[in-house]
Amino acid sequence: MSEKNTMQERNMTQVSARQKIVHGASRTLTYAFLIAMAVIVLFPFYWMLISSVKSLDEYRLNVPTFWPRQLLLSNYVDAFNTASLGRLFYNTMLVGVVSTILSLIITVLSAFAFARLEFKGRDTMFGLLLATMMIPGELFTITNYSTVTQLGWMNTYTVLIVPFLVSVFYIFLLRQNFMQIPNELYLAAKVDGTSDWKYLWKIMVPLALPTLISITILKMMGAWNSYIWPRLVANDEAHRMITNGLRNAFTDTTGDVNYPVQMAAVALVSAPLFLVFVFLRKYIMAGVSRSGIKG
Repeated sequence: MSEKNTMQERNMTQVSARQKIVHGASRTLTYAFLIAMAVIVLFPFYWMLISSVKSLDEYRLNVPTFWPRQLLLSNYVDAFNTASLGRLFYNTMLVGVVSTILSLIITVLSAFAFARLEFKGRDTMFGLLLATMMIPGELFTITNYSTVTQLGWMNTYTVLIVPFLVSVFYIFLLRQNFMQIPNELYLAAKVDGTSDWKYLWKIMVPLALPTLISITILKMMGAWNSYIWPRLVANDEAHRMITNGLRNAFTDTTGDVNYPVQMAAVALVSAPLFLVFVFLRKYIMAGVSRSGIKG
């Protein structure tokens, strides 16, 4: 009997050892894969940063250097002055902040109407709004360009802000979040004499704050990265955005491009978005994860 127990214990020990080996090998392969993917993703950013502190002669070497021979931090000063980054940052921040605030107001009111108010044709109207998400954005660009030209909005801040204040996706995202708030809470508030306006701003908005933060971040990032529309309608120096301001700022009269200074400018422009992602990514994930579950 003791020999049988000993054999069973030995077999269990061997099985446990094999499981540990398999588990260890699996974790090793997983981490190796993640490290490899991280290197692939981060290498372009590394190359941008080291290129931004190189001299132009070193940048043009046939055999690239993976660490600069001489750190030229003055490239960042040259980039800021050459591209007038101060003006570009101001224009982009102004358009981003104003359009985000107005878009949030429109989104909150629309989402509340579709989630809580009862009116004829509500679901049909919401379905039609969702159907517009199937239309390519380029088609709206053509009609919007024709409209703003007739209104005389070209080369103004208005043309950069107004056409894209309404986002069906943001309305859908917030409406789904509002739908998760129990309707009994709304009915109880109505019994107590609470107005729809007060209920919206005192109860629903605080409960949906993670989603609202996500929408704010995504809207600001969209304004920061916008390229085609500002290029079409506001390409004068007074209203130029960051994405368009860097396009030809570092090309001299002979057509040569000062790539290290250009890389320094790109690094400066990318820094705010990188910081937003690092410090606020949990709010983006929280807002998206709490929406779109019930509907």
